[in-house]
Amino acid sequence: MITLKNDFLTVKIAERGAEIKSIVYGGNEYVWCGDPEIWGSSCPLLFPICGGLKEDKYTIGGREYTLEKHGFARRKTFTVEQADDTYAVFLHCSDKSTKEFFPFDYELRVIFTLEDRTVKIDYSIKNCGNTPMFFNIGSHEGYSTPEGIEEYDIVFPQNETLYSTVLDGNLLSNEKRQIVKESNVLSLKEEYFSIDALVFTDIESRTLNLVNRKTAKTVKIDFPDDKYLLLWHKPGARFICVEPWNGIPDRIGSSYDITEKEGITELKENGEFNHTHSITIVK
Repeated sequence: MITLKNDFLTVKIAERGAEIKSIVYGGNEYVWCGDPEIWGSSCPLLFPICGGLKEDKYTIGGREYTLEKHGFARRKTFTVEQADDTYAVFLHCSDKSTKEFFPFDYELRVIFTLEDRTVKIDYSIKNCGNTPMFFNIGSHEGYSTPEGIEEYDIVFPQNETLYSTVLDGNLLSNEKRQIVKESNVLSLKEEYFSIDALVFTDIESRTLNLVNRKTAKTVKIDFPDDKYLLLWHKPGARFICVEPWNGIPDRIGSSYDITEKEGITELKENGEFNHTHSITIVK
């Protein structure tokens, strides 16, 4: 476990999955504890896909591969390349085991930087092969809501009209339901998560605040590089996951060809991809 600390924050990050396990500010914990009886993770990294594939498989170059929901990076042990009090670089590289599921040579770095009350998280991916690489990356950060999620609002910087695409298992169905209409506030409700998650594919905002409406406890999440936003909660549990993704699950009618996958990122041979988001403890 690597601990980063400045005058405001103490952040703990596990080598397994380069996963944030704790963010403490003012003596308060802001990250879900990872209780295995409820949900054993805290802030898993999603790579090389976000969400699920049709029948958990895809094709490329005439070959078929299987790949579990959210990919495998969250289960890999990262090497700590650099670390000091406020900065750490975690590295995961492709190997024989990853190529059974994802036939590309790559280096994936997750870079954490503390800046006052902000945790900046950068993803850097290098395609080390001589063919294009197709992937997605996303965050699945769980925030502690000890009072229950119905005491919290998601507050956007602008009015949004948001439709959530209903999930059919791990896939996107053709059904949508309106969650927000011309408002900048989404008040969290347990009923929203009776079918897994809220999936927003048409959101305009690239920042939001998670606010406890009674205590004003606030976390600001910036995701300038992500097109999609998901919210996930296990009914009755004391957390909410805010998940900015640059990809999306397969739709029911999707083909298996990963090069045709909605929202897929293509990285040219020997190319580099950089992506950032941040978590700021406002109060």
